[in-house]
Amino acid sequence: MALTQPEPGEVLRGTLATTACMETLQVAYLHAVAAAAGCSLSQPFPDNGIDWHVSHGAPEHTVDDEVTVKVQLKATYQTPPRPPGPTFAFTLDNEHLVKLARTPVAVHKILVVMLVPREREHWLNAGHDRLDLRHCCYWTNLAGHPVTGRRRTTVRIPTTRIFDDRALCEIMTRVGSGGTP
Repeated sequence: MALTQPEPGEVLRGTLATTACMETLQVAYLHAVAAAAGCSLSQPFPDNGIDWHVSHGAPEHTVDDEVTVKVQLKATYQTPPRPPGPTFAFTLDNEHLVKLARTPVAVHKILVVMLVPREREHWLNAGHDRLDLRHCCYWTNLAGHPVTGRRRTTVRIPTTRIFDDRALCEIMTRVGSGGTP
């Protein structure tokens, strides 16, 4: 079996599964947002259905000097970038939804969904003054959301809730004052 070389100008990408690469990309996005927001990250081991704990320390918090939010990351290329309308649909296994929807909780949870292009060569763009990750992460708080499907439930993710450093700081400010994300 002859190995084929990439065409001139074409990049030889590794054979890691696309879903594994999507997971790595969304973790990079989370790390960038947390760094810009001045938050620390920890990964529970074993994860037990929650991917990350994000902590934000500030003396202005009234419930504690450091507050934490649990984050579940998901990624899809099935929803195009800049989805039209106020929300887009995302389907979760009911087991995951039950964990994210539980209320009341001691530590709040959010779902962060990343929309990525189907082709990996469109995932990022680097220049001398930037590194653009494509396309976007959106967040939502699913506390109290009902299970409606037999095995999976479709939830609506607001397109106004772009997950960036400012959004994360605002989430942490609300949680730090005793509120919800």
